Amino acid sequence: MATDLTGISHISLSCRDLEASATWYTEVLGFSLVGDLDGAGYRRRLFAHPSGVVLGLQQHEANDETSFGPARTGLDHLAFSVEDRTDLDDWARRFDELGVTYTPPAETPWGQVLCFRDPDEIQLELFWFTR
Repeated sequence: MATDLTGISHISLSCRDLEASATWYTEVLGFSLVGDLDGAGYRRRLFAHPSGVVLGLQQHEANDETSFGPARTGLDHLAFSVEDRTDLDDWARRFDELGVTYTPPAETPWGQVLCFRDPDEIQLELFWFTR
């Protein structure tokens, strides 16, 4: 059927400093650079993760340097799934080693979540679903 979805193709996030964000997503979360695509008024890099997640990061010339805000219309947060509850503890140890600020895993009605932020203050989550 023409209206069936097969998944998410990619996620695209705007950033203030493309180099800093690119370094952070590769070093902290393990994304690998796939390629660059610059256009009129922006620079973009495309990354892939071994999990299959594809991420675009772009820096727009018109960016006013305002930090991310979840209360504005648009993205509230981005959550990545983990396979096992112990993965959250493994990530917490990795974040400690890398100096990434995060909140300890917390219980939700659907599972457990570990929250952290990227260099632009975009809230990211690692989520283990129990249902």
